[in-house]
Amino acid sequence: MNQLSFAEAEYANKKRTTRRERFLARMDNLVPWDALESLISPDYPKGLNGRPPYPLSTMLRVHCMQLFYNLSDPMMEDSLYEIESMRRFAGLKLTKNIPDETTILNFRRFLEKHNLGSVIFTEINAHLQVQGLSFSSGAIVDASIISAPTSIKNKERKRDPAMHQTKKGNQWHFGMKLHIGVDSKTGLVHSAVSTAANKHDITQADQLLHGQEKEVFADAGYVGIAKRDEHQDREVDWKVAMRPGKRKKMFKCAKELATEKDKSSVRAKVEHPFYWVKCFFGYSKVRYRGLEKNNSRLYMLLGFTNLLRSQKLLLAG
Repeated sequence: MNQLSFAEAEYANKKRTTRRERFLARMDNLVPWDALESLISPDYPKGLNGRPPYPLSTMLRVHCMQLFYNLSDPMMEDSLYEIESMRRFAGLKLTKNIPDETTILNFRRFLEKHNLGSVIFTEINAHLQVQGLSFSSGAIVDASIISAPTSIKNKERKRDPAMHQTKKGNQWHFGMKLHIGVDSKTGLVHSAVSTAANKHDITQADQLLHGQEKEVFADAGYVGIAKRDEHQDREVDWKVAMRPGKRKKMFKCAKELATEKDKSSVRAKVEHPFYWVKCFFGYSKVRYRGLEKNNSRLYMLLGFTNLLRSQKLLLAG
């Protein structure tokens, strides 16, 4: 019989359900844990020599919570000691061992080494398609800048060479870009690519289209996309927004303005995933140097975004 700790006993008698508890319960129901664990388990260490590893289900849940709340490895360890709801989500007890920050770090590196971030994102989308959500009605493409530290107070005495600066409007930004392809009907993300911030949006569009879409929506940064060599064989209706200067000159043409408004109303859906990644999950600034580590994290955040947004879509359906 397992003995309750004082923290567990007090937690069982509390009178209010917190927002963290409600969110974790929601994610517990939404994430296809069994499917994800089956993907990861073939590569997961078996612990044949030395100390046996923590169960995969525990470490996956700890890693997901780290992404939910944008926590560093030391902060994640501290949270597991301090917050009972997070321990329960991960299946941990204070009376037993708690993963330390090195264990948490090693699990993240394990996911990055085997490129499992993108695999998890793909599996989540497959799970949603089984439930009846489609990704083929049309596509919206866009990109958003995620800033990186500009400081050179580090061991190399220089900024991250994988990041670059770019000018947007009259302001310079340093960091990376997250390029995404979104379904025009559901607003769910079906593809993503990360690059340095100085890469033009239009150069990555080919990787954001799955080939079954009949129409593609994009902002004015994609003007001329239909003329590029990689799109010559695509039979799609390109609905690209006019440049602001040209649109301003057409203020008297009601029909053209109505068409532009219709494009914008559809294209607005592509902004929602950026809100979830940068505002809800707090990833408006990169946490790691280089693109690969950040890309792995972004894939998982986009998968969580699809799960959270699909709940309302499934209820509406």
